[in-house]
Amino acid sequence: MIIEEPGNRTIIRQGNEVIIRSDETERFRRNYRDADIRVERRGGNEEVTIVRRPDGSEILTVRDEDGNLIRRVRREPAGREVVLIENRRSGIERRPGYGYMEEEVVRLPPPTVRIPRERYIVETERASRADIVEAFTAPPVERVERAYTLDEIRRSQPLRQRMPRVDLDTITFEFGSWELPPDQIDQLRVIAEGLREAISRNPNEIFLVEGHTDAVGADEDNLTLSDRRAETIATTLTERFQIPAENLTTQGYGEQYLKVATEAPEQQNRRVTLRRITPLLQGQNQQ
Repeated sequence: MIIEEPGNRTIIRQGNEVIIRSDETERFRRNYRDADIRVERRGGNEEVTIVRRPDGSEILTVRDEDGNLIRRVRREPAGREVVLIENRRSGIERRPGYGYMEEEVVRLPPPTVRIPRERYIVETERASRADIVEAFTAPPVERVERAYTLDEIRRSQPLRQRMPRVDLDTITFEFGSWELPPDQIDQLRVIAEGLREAISRNPNEIFLVEGHTDAVGADEDNLTLSDRRAETIATTLTERFQIPAENLTTQGYGEQYLKVATEAPEQQNRRVTLRRITPLLQGQNQQ
């Protein structure tokens, strides 16, 4: 079952799994209003959105005929290209449409975490800037066997759990809302500083912004709500704190991963989490 949502979002129910997919080029368009943006067709079935920024650099988003992301590339003014996100695994052809093949689902046991919990799950209310920088630059807590696609990372919790995470527990979303109150925007400053430090060390870092809800409401509604919460944080980090949009990618998970196990309304479950996923995309085990 496929549900087309407003704002270029698609909810896909496949077996017992429900996922949401959004077109992040729309976020780029909003964040880079002063950029030259054009769309090209290549090879008959690929669509390339090119965002050319005032400094001459370009961000290329390549999608297939069904709108599935293939890759994200940064092209420097001198012409050098860097693949930031690869979303097509060698040797596995994606079937036409929105569905996924069984081979694309990564099945792993949860990792063995040997670092202290406060370094593995960093909560911004208690964390220093140094704590956040460490989380955004730390290596995986367990060996990464190969390079994974973005979809494989998005769909596998045990795979994502190989990287430390930062919970934005100083950001509080109202029930049913994805809007960030103006008086809370400054709460993102320490997160932005940590991201900026990590990106200054490696301009090709990619961070996954994960949106979550509590358990109240329908699955589909919560998926959309959580995806919009993730997008709100990513957009604010770019517009207010100049974190490059291409270093962020978003995904909503609805009520799948509750921080507090309750079916009742719970503020702590209406949250956003960030984690560095570059080592998972590149198959790296060290910084």
